[in-house]
Amino acid sequence: MKRAAHRTVAILCCLAVLAGPLSGTATAAPPRWERIEAALDAAVAAGVPGVLAVTHGAAGSRGGASGVHDVRTGRPPRTEGLFRIGSVTKTFTAALVLRLVDEGRIGLDDDVRDHLPGLLPYREKITVRQLLQHTSGLPRDLPDELTWTSLPEIDRERFEHFTPARVVRVSTERPLRFAPGTSWAYSNVGYSVLALLVERVTGQRMEHALRDRVLRPLGLRRTVVPRDFPFVPGAALRGYERLYDPPRPLTDVTTYNHSRYFGSGSMLSTAKDVNRFFAALLGGDLLSAEMLAQMRRTVPARTPDGEYAGFDYGLGLARMPLDPLCPGGPVVWGHDGSLPGFGVWSMHTADGGTGITSVAGRKFTVPAYADITVMTSAFCAPAPSAPAAAGPSRS
Repeated sequence: MKRAAHRTVAILCCLAVLAGPLSGTATAAPPRWERIEAALDAAVAAGVPGVLAVTHGAAGSRGGASGVHDVRTGRPPRTEGLFRIGSVTKTFTAALVLRLVDEGRIGLDDDVRDHLPGLLPYREKITVRQLLQHTSGLPRDLPDELTWTSLPEIDRERFEHFTPARVVRVSTERPLRFAPGTSWAYSNVGYSVLALLVERVTGQRMEHALRDRVLRPLGLRRTVVPRDFPFVPGAALRGYERLYDPPRPLTDVTTYNHSRYFGSGSMLSTAKDVNRFFAALLGGDLLSAEMLAQMRRTVPARTPDGEYAGFDYGLGLARMPLDPLCPGGPVVWGHDGSLPGFGVWSMHTADGGTGITSVAGRKFTVPAYADITVMTSAFCAPAPSAPAAAGPSRS
């Protein structure tokens, strides 16, 4: 995201507040679902046109929604529809890379230069692990002249084309933010490098490698890796932002070319598919026990000011201790994602047996808590009305 938009659109990965299992059936709404439904309504009251959530657990899957799919038609959101998952893409990319490590194609501590000679201009060794964990020191995003610096630019630049190689090349004309392995700073660019690494190692396009090693084995038939394709067919809801001052209405930003975030934030999926993915990943059905243990090996995440962000980050996976917000609450695992018009949360218990995925159809121009309260209501009682701190901004 662009610098001006960054301040407005900080993503709050560390504050999903989940505690305890989800339960219930389609015919009886237990208290927890009553709270989720109230939080969905509260998000709409805060200015989100439409919002939905889908849970999974021992009692199966259940979904709910509030608001509208489209402000023009007034139809309700579709809990089974597609939406942009933003940075939840990173967990899919990380799982694919770790599958390749399991196959012996690459090593976590390999120097990226050994696989992609000439791609990065730096003398320092940067490893696969550091890219996955945001400890590489690579720049966060494209430079300002190629990214949004104001809200109206989000509207004007919706069909710009970027290849992963171009993203990496122009982004790395700037120096490293720190020596690799010495600190933590979120980097979308690092995941563009990982997408190129996958293609070099497998000889396949990134989307085909992911299909063969992750999507098909898990039966994720409605998860898509677009490049320049700008549409969201069968959308769960439309995504909106207030890019212009009133009296102009909200701008529909659903149709968008997000190739600048290929590998880091451009995927489409459904809430049910995302839940199934995390259940399999955390449940040990996708990676070897050793690779899953490596993925869970975390370092403290840092704010842009260098302070602890309130969560820890593994290899494409966030670890969030909830006890400060939910006394006695568990540690949960997952990721969040933000793109214009889409605020996504996918949070799960350590074994993947229980979780929730939600999406709000407006992110950058509403109060930060508007979508988070769905998470807090799902697992905390009572749920806080707003977060206490913020994590780093991201796609």
